[in-house]
Amino acid sequence: MNEQALIEMLVEHAYLEGDFTLRSGRRSSYYLDKYRFETVPELLGALGERIAIAVAEHEPGAARLAAPELGAVALAAAASLASQLPFLIVRKQAKGYGTQNKLEGVYESGELICLVEDVVTSGGAALEAVEAVREAGLVCRTAVCVVDREEGGSDELARHGVRLWPLFRASDLLKVGKSAANPHG
Repeated sequence: MNEQALIEMLVEHAYLEGDFTLRSGRRSSYYLDKYRFETVPELLGALGERIAIAVAEHEPGAARLAAPELGAVALAAAASLASQLPFLIVRKQAKGYGTQNKLEGVYESGELICLVEDVVTSGGAALEAVEAVREAGLVCRTAVCVVDREEGGSDELARHGVRLWPLFRASDLLKVGKSAANPHG
């Protein structure tokens, strides 16, 4: 699937207009519903392949991927299948039973991982995941996301030594989204 077709599918399945409060607390007139694009097999498969390519290009030494629950787990699974890199699930909180892990999956201290994210706005969720993997003794200096909303997340991650590589920027999707929402003008 070419880039333009992928953008159009993202917009078709996940672009919503209205009045939304984002995880960061900011208000927005549009929302990219990650669950709508992560639950469509054709779209999820294409995104997984694109993420795998981006990881190979921008963090070729990565031993595995990591994804914060819940939103990015499907993306990491798809990218894992495409890249054959194993992945970790980063919990928001350590579970209070069993192994009480904050990271789920097998890893060795010192390994290089690449973080996979869905939509980055302020970078808060991604930074929490980066901190968790670093606390576990893993190295994280690169993140790949599906969409950068271009609202400071990339700069915030950079301040913490993580380079963000988005597959798409919100401005790419908004061009298509606004014309689809208003086909006559």
